[in-house]
Amino acid sequence: MKRVEKHRKAKKQRRRKMALGILLFGLLIVGYGIYMVLDTFQAVNKSYDNLGREKSELREESVSIVKDPFSILLLGIEDYSSGGKNGRTDAILVATFNPEDKRVKLLSIPRDTLVEINEEGRLGKINSAHVFYGIEGTIKTVENFLEIPIDYYAAVDFDGFVNIINILGGVEVNVPFDFSQDSLDGKLYYFHEGKMELNGDEALAFVRMRKKDPEGDIGRNKRQQEVIKGIVDKVFSFSTITKINDIAKEIGHNVQTNFRITDGPILMKQMSGFSKSNIDTIKLETYSDRYNGSSVQIVNPESLEEVKKILKEHLGLLDKNVVKEDENS
Repeated sequence: MKRVEKHRKAKKQRRRKMALGILLFGLLIVGYGIYMVLDTFQAVNKSYDNLGREKSELREESVSIVKDPFSILLLGIEDYSSGGKNGRTDAILVATFNPEDKRVKLLSIPRDTLVEINEEGRLGKINSAHVFYGIEGTIKTVENFLEIPIDYYAAVDFDGFVNIINILGGVEVNVPFDFSQDSLDGKLYYFHEGKMELNGDEALAFVRMRKKDPEGDIGRNKRQQEVIKGIVDKVFSFSTITKINDIAKEIGHNVQTNFRITDGPILMKQMSGFSKSNIDTIKLETYSDRYNGSSVQIVNPESLEEVKKILKEHLGLLDKNVVKEDENS
């Protein structure tokens, strides 16, 4: 009987130790999780800047990412030649997301597109808007050009672009033809037709090349969209979960946006199961010309009207009175 009693007591002690061990492990996990959340929050919070605008001037009411279609302007800023000051926008992309169809419409605007800059009505290349008026002026220029509200924006410099792709473990792209291109790190990179896995520096060289592309800026825009799709696939993969903190810190250092950190989980839930197959690319037809002694891209009027219609339909603006009427109409 004594042996049985001792065995029971020993068994209870083992269970208590096991339970205590599980509890301690759980507390460690929870504690680490809280630390990660706070650390991530602090890191990403550094990137937030709403530019003093709670909503687009073309909206009667602010959008809700839970239920409303919304737009986002993606800017790649080339500021290495301007000493870190307002550089030119090397990449200008507009994306619209509709929670009903769970799809994204993605448009690349050629950086040399001749448009009316800001609200002054002066003509210039669209990539110069950031030089003179910063991000807010670029947003207004794009809104005026496409006649749609820009609800969100995200501006990333070249360092952020390279580092984020490296943190994600690279991106897979479809190279349209063989070519070589040097990058900002001074190396010459070679690209071969077909599927390729690119690191950050390679991806930057891939999207910046245009002189060797028979389609010029149009071909360059297609490669930008190809990299965006590759990033989307990586971001929504399970392997990215462990890299969230590193990505957040990089966003805090090299990205400026008006997305709130609290919108992140909501947006991820909205885009559950999202992949690059959910992205529809839109092409803006342009042709080369000269203006004030400089090479520019002139937009085909019919193509511009078609692009406006696609974006407005996806944002639900054609059947809802949410865009202010043009004062001059």
